Amino acid sequence: MLMSSTASPLSLPPRSSSPSLLRFNQPTLPYSTSRNHTIRRNRRKPLATQLRVSPSDNYQTAVKVASAPPPTSVKVDDASDVVRSFYEGINGRDLANVEELIADNCVYEDLIFPSPFVGRKAIMDFFKNFTDSISSDLQFVIDDISTEDSSAVGVTWHLEWRGKPFPFSKGCSFYRLELVNGKRQISYGRDSVEPAIKPGETALAAIGFVTRLLQQFPQLADRL
Repeated sequence: MLMSSTASPLSLPPRSSSPSLLRFNQPTLPYSTSRNHTIRRNRRKPLATQLRVSPSDNYQTAVKVASAPPPTSVKVDDASDVVRSFYEGINGRDLANVEELIADNCVYEDLIFPSPFVGRKAIMDFFKNFTDSISSDLQFVIDDISTEDSSAVGVTWHLEWRGKPFPFSKGCSFYRLELVNGKRQISYGRDSVEPAIKPGETALAAIGFVTRLLQQFPQLADRL
C-alpha cells in the first residue's frame, strides 16, 4: 500500500505551547545577599608580587634590589694627633692651622709669664709674638707623648737649632682637649720650661724656709 507524501499530523512530535527558552550562564556577582539583605563583599586577597625569571640558553635574567648604603661615620682625630699637628704648625709658622686647633674659650699657661692667656685671640697673639721673636731654625722636637687618653695629652720636648740640641730648652706640656662640632680642640694647655738658672739645693732650702714660716704664721698663706 502506498504512503502519502504528506505525513500525518499524528506522526509529528508534539509542539510546545511556549517558545523555546535560551539559557545563558549568569555572571557571578562579586557579592551575595542574605535573607536580611546584608551585602557581604568578597574580600579578595592581594596578589602576591611574583618575580619571573626568563631563562635562555646562555643566561638567566635576575633582578637585584639595591639597598641603601650604610651611613658613613666621620673620623675624629686622636688627641695625640691634634697635639702633634699643633707642634707642626708652630714649627712651620702655619698659624692658620694652629688657630683651628684652639678652642674659643681655651686657657693657655706658659709658666714663664705671670698670668695665663685666655681665649683664642689672646693665645694666637702670644703665638705670633713667639714665632716672630725666634728664628725658624729653632724647632720643637717631641721626645715622648701620651696616646691612651682621648681628652688629655702629656708631652715632653726640647728645642733644636738646625738639628742640634739647644741649651736650656727642655720642657714638658699638658693639654686638655674637648670635642667641638665633631673636631677635637685644645681647651687648656700648660708649658713648663727648663730654667736657665738652676739653683739646685738652694731651691730646696728656700722651699723649706717658706714652709716653716707658714707653719708659724698661717695667716701669711692668704698673701700667697
